Amino acid sequence: MAPQLSEIVKAYDVRGLVGSQLTAEVMEAIGAAAVAVTGERRWAVGHDMRDSGPGFAAAFARGATAAGADVVEAGLCSTDMLYYIAGARDVAGAMFTASHNPAEYNGLKMCLPAARPVGLDTGLADIRDRAQAILDGEPAPRADRPGTATGQDFLAGYAAYMRGLVDLSGIRPLKVVVDAGNGMGGHTVPAVLGDRLLEALPLEIDPLYFELDGTFPNHEANPLEPANIVDLQARVRRTGADLGLAFDGDADRCFVVDAAGDPVTPSSITALIAARELAKHPGDAICHNLICSRAVPEIIAEHGGRPLRTRVGHSYIKAVMADQDAVFGGEHSGHYYFREFWFADTGMLAAMHVLAALGGSDKPLAELSEEFVRYVPSGEINSKVADANSKIEEVAAHYDAQDGAGTDRLDGLTVTLPDGAWANLRPSNTEPLLRLNAEGPDQASMERLRDDILRIVRN
Repeated sequence: MAPQLSEIVKAYDVRGLVGSQLTAEVMEAIGAAAVAVTGERRWAVGHDMRDSGPGFAAAFARGATAAGADVVEAGLCSTDMLYYIAGARDVAGAMFTASHNPAEYNGLKMCLPAARPVGLDTGLADIRDRAQAILDGEPAPRADRPGTATGQDFLAGYAAYMRGLVDLSGIRPLKVVVDAGNGMGGHTVPAVLGDRLLEALPLEIDPLYFELDGTFPNHEANPLEPANIVDLQARVRRTGADLGLAFDGDADRCFVVDAAGDPVTPSSITALIAARELAKHPGDAICHNLICSRAVPEIIAEHGGRPLRTRVGHSYIKAVMADQDAVFGGEHSGHYYFREFWFADTGMLAAMHVLAALGGSDKPLAELSEEFVRYVPSGEINSKVADANSKIEEVAAHYDAQDGAGTDRLDGLTVTLPDGAWANLRPSNTEPLLRLNAEGPDQASMERLRDDILRIVRN
């Protein structure tokens, strides 16, 4: 029986187990289908450090070239480097990565020229269905004149482009610990922030787990989980560094800790970068997903910007940014999007903004970021449930019956109370889980709302 792509094609990418769900045959079929569905005849293909990446990238290229596309094989890439190629070369892109997922997984993110997103609503469902038909026996698209596949290294071009977006040459010297988690940050950080390819910056980079290793021997490359930044925090404290940076496996997300090793929330980073961008682009729109702290839209408005609240997920926020010509967008998960980067997400550029802000100030990062913290968050709390939708309806009915409470359905369910506390409850895209994020003007108000919702969800 052919693999069932409906099990591995998610809202805006492909994720699955190598060998059972993801095979070279599947990737070749997706490559052919992607060309047939999109009509794009020029593609760039890259992969992260996972062992299965080179074979999957080659299989996609076989399918794409057989269908008539010319393919540039970029080799080792971070996801944001692949977006750079798609933007700078005006080609469609295919990036083989499972981001922060464990070693037994791999996946695929695709984009159109100018790094425009491909999600279920923007072509991915049609690619899935066409590839499934090929796997089920339908002939794959074959061009009268097959395309070509050529190799090219884009690291130097990517590094030079990023350096041109944020000037770090005039900042005060900083000591920076960087935890690459054995992921692609170990490939890109020395090129952009170090002196491997370009002139040295006033940065002392202390590398942690820069060896590319898709088995993740030290910790999972998911800095959203507190356990995975423990080594970074300890190294920052021990060495007296000014800050620490942690990248996920494909280096499209960046997390920050201050000199005491304390995490600086993605909401605070979003607000910090928003203030910097609005100083250059007064009055522009800035996107934030609905799980970001309420401080984010407040700070955007205070700096003269226009806050835009969006659903969670890169394909959604990119679409809103492009439609509204927003200069910047941030998510609670550590994804940061920039108009000058084709509205795509890049952990590297976010890190550079933080370094520029800190290096241009005489304050420590904890003090610099303190002005962006106004409310008390719960952090994400997951609950395993049999029927996520029915639980969401129970919670909605409970608060719809309360005077002064408000609800909306932009993404899952968001509840807002008169005391300023709010919470969002969303189903996971991949697991039988409900994800709860709550926030309040103080600890007590946040905990009341958090615990009330959890009592309904877990009853």
